Amino acid sequence: MSTTPSPRVNLRTPDVMSAVQAQVESHYRSEIVERLRASGGSLTHQGVTVRLAKQFGFCYGVERAIDLAYAAAKVFQDRRLFILGEIIHNPEVNEQIRALSIRNLIGPHREAEVDDLTAEDVVIVPAFGTDVDTLARIRAKGCQIVDTTCGDVMSVWKRVRQNASDDMTSIIHGKAEHEETKATASRALVNGRGHYLIVLTLADTDEVCRYIRQGGDRAGFLARFEGAYSPGFDPDKHLERVGVANQTTMMRGETEEVQRRIQAAMADREAARTKAGLTSQGSFRFFDTICGATQERQDALRDMLEGPMDLLLVVGGYNSSNTSHLAEMGEAKLPTYFVRNASRLESPERIVHFDLHSKKEVSTAQWLPKPPLTVGITAGASCPNNLIEDTILRVFELHGVPRSELI
Repeated sequence: MSTTPSPRVNLRTPDVMSAVQAQVESHYRSEIVERLRASGGSLTHQGVTVRLAKQFGFCYGVERAIDLAYAAAKVFQDRRLFILGEIIHNPEVNEQIRALSIRNLIGPHREAEVDDLTAEDVVIVPAFGTDVDTLARIRAKGCQIVDTTCGDVMSVWKRVRQNASDDMTSIIHGKAEHEETKATASRALVNGRGHYLIVLTLADTDEVCRYIRQGGDRAGFLARFEGAYSPGFDPDKHLERVGVANQTTMMRGETEEVQRRIQAAMADREAARTKAGLTSQGSFRFFDTICGATQERQDALRDMLEGPMDLLLVVGGYNSSNTSHLAEMGEAKLPTYFVRNASRLESPERIVHFDLHSKKEVSTAQWLPKPPLTVGITAGASCPNNLIEDTILRVFELHGVPRSELI
């Protein structure tokens, strides 16, 4: 049964945001990181140099999402608060959110059910958004909704909805299991006419291109992409008119290559049909919707990788897509270790880090060379500065430089 939605409440009043900023800074700020950023991003002591990428850590969208979650906890102290999964992909930040008595409604760490909500409850939508069905169920309960969805994500939704309105299938470059991609894909279905197909790799893209050019084994195609296409999707019908979209945190170069290959396949099919005297309604559309902050962090790391470094540390949550791509970039150039936090730098003889290929934590022995040594450090858009500071201090500590000499 539908319930009248709660009236919108402005959380960003000066008194609330002043209190929120003080609380957020106490949790996530780092004077060392700010000092390094202001002085060129490099710190040397006793033969050890740490270099920070020019762009790293929290972006505006992440800061806004965290601010709104903290503000909700202050404004709605007399009401139950819930969140749709993780506010961002960083375990330490999500632990802080749980400490604010905000309970999780979705995902492996679920603490409550959507069906249990009432009109008195407050529900926070995380930075990567949520799917339309879940949002509709919450609205039907009459809950107060605090929407922290990033503007870049909503820009992709706009494009996908336009594709659906124009009877075009959205081919989405992203991870089918990722919350953002699920939310984006759901926007292709809002008018009951749209369809979507999700591709992750260039190998996936090439399979789609082969089918566009040649057709083929429909059942085999659907089996390959199981779980990555819309209900009722038929490659023989729904690859006629396509628009490429993307998860905002993918690598720009790869998304552009996905777009280029699909566009070329569409052009080849149209040329073959024209040569055969056939008419076609096929068409192609593409918009650049890579997140600006994601691109800035990738560009900054690319620049840093041009300089001399002995190894790279990438700090952040292992389920963070944009952070994972930074680790991929580093791996292609030099020894790279993707760590959740400084605690994973156990000793000069052992580091525990995330392996992108096996998708689990592994350990590496004798990972840290002796001075002279240059260590690069970067972090994705969901990593707070305090975790970066801890990692910097730990690198020096492992070489016998105490925290007191650096602060």
